[in-house]
Formats: sequence, structure tokens, C-alpha cells
Amino acid sequence: MDEQRRRRAGVAQMEGRARAQYLAKRIGTGLHESRLGSRLTQEDASGRAGISQTSWSRIERGATTAASLETLASCAAAVGTQLASFIEARPGADLPRDIEHLRRQELVIAAARGGGWSARPEFGIDPDARRSRSIDVYLSRFADREFAVVETVDLLADAGADLRGLTDKVAAVRRASPADSRVRGLFVLRATTRNRTTVAELAGVFAARFPASSRAWLDALRSPTSAMPDADGLLWSSVKGDQLKVVRLSVPLGRG
Repeated sequence: MDEQRRRRAGVAQMEGRARAQYLAKRIGTGLHESRLGSRLTQEDASGRAGISQTSWSRIERGATTAASLETLASCAAAVGTQLASFIEARPGADLPRDIEHLRRQELVIAAARGGGWSARPEFGIDPDARRSRSIDVYLSRFADREFAVVETVDLLADAGADLRGLTDKVAAVRRASPADSRVRGLFVLRATTRNRTTVAELAGVFAARFPASSRAWLDALRSPTSAMPDADGLLWSSVKGDQLKVVRLSVPLGRG
């Protein structure tokens, strides 16, 4: 009996070691791609994370499985993302912030073309900063004084941060726009099972944050005669990134 336990423990340890090495490679690739996307050197990123450049290099190459969760989370934060996004990324696929993110930007731009919008992806709103923030897709219809701040999100790893980020960017655009302009935000979320579950669990939060009709936002994007709604909105993008879809939130009625 003891021999069987030892044998099972040995198999589990080998499997655990192999999985740890796999995750280390996956996280390392994610850090590498995110660092390059953020235009940071290893020295810059390691300084932000509070570790040495040598340690950063080993983590980025997937050469160590000894880094703590706290260290890995700090590394992810240093390049502006969440550790969960590296783990959630599909094996053999680019990270959501890369090709999947670009697909959703392209989807929004293509839909908005029909509505007469001018689109500027990755529009910087504080270009003088060392690391400028950017709007995923900035839409404008100058004749109507309408401006839409569109954020495309693939994984709700930190929903609060994503919602606050949209609020902040809308406020920044509003401050820089003429007084008679209408500036609104649009949150485009990938319709994965995980994201749908999160939105369903937080339906009240999302309904309060995005009170505008999802259908009205879709119409405004596609039709030049449909005005932009008077409040921020929420749309699904299909998992493949080829369709924009209406969001229907089911909010339980409170008890009297």
C-alpha cells in the first residue's frame, strides 16, 4: 500500500513539475510580449517590479519555476496587465492584447464606418507622459459634435480597473473637447463563457454603469442617422471577433 502511494506521489510530482515548467514558459512569453508592447527595456520593467534585471530575464525566458505569485503579479503589473491574462491565454495563441485585441478594434472600426464615424485606434490622450495612456478606438463625428471612447476588453481579469479606466478616459476626452460636444464611452467585451459569467454575476453593476440601450449603441455605430446615446454603453463582441452583439442584462428586482 505504501509502495502504491509512493508511486502515485512520484507520478503526481512529475506531472506537477511538467505543468509548472509549461506555465513558466507561458507566463514568460506573456511578459516578453507585454514588455515589448509597452516599449520597456528589461531594466525598466524589472525596476518597476522591484526585482533585478537578471531575475526578470530568467522569468521572461521561462527559466525558473521558483518565482513567487507575488513576484509574478508584480511583473505583470509592471507591464500594465494582470497575471491571470497570461494563464487564461489559449495555448499556442497570441495573448488577447495582441491579435485578439486587434480583431476587436478592427471590428469596431468596420462597424463605425457605416455610421460615418472617423476612427483612430490606439489614440494617445497624454502623449507627453513617459508611458502614454491610449484609447483603444477613438470615434468622432465632427458634424454632430459626437465623440465615442471605445474600450475593447478580451478578459475581465480586473473588472473594476477596466471600468475605472474607461471612466477616466472619457473624462479626459471631455475636458479636451469643445463645450458643446457630446462625449460617451462604449465598452466592447469579448463574449467568452468566463466574461459572460462575470457580467451575469455583476449584472447590477454593469446595468448601472452602462445605462444606455445596447441596441441604440449598435445602431449609432452602423447608421449615420442614428444619434449616439446619451449615456455609456456595453456591447458583446463574438469570441471569433467577427460580430458585435447586443447585451441583455438580467437584473433581479429588489424586495420591498
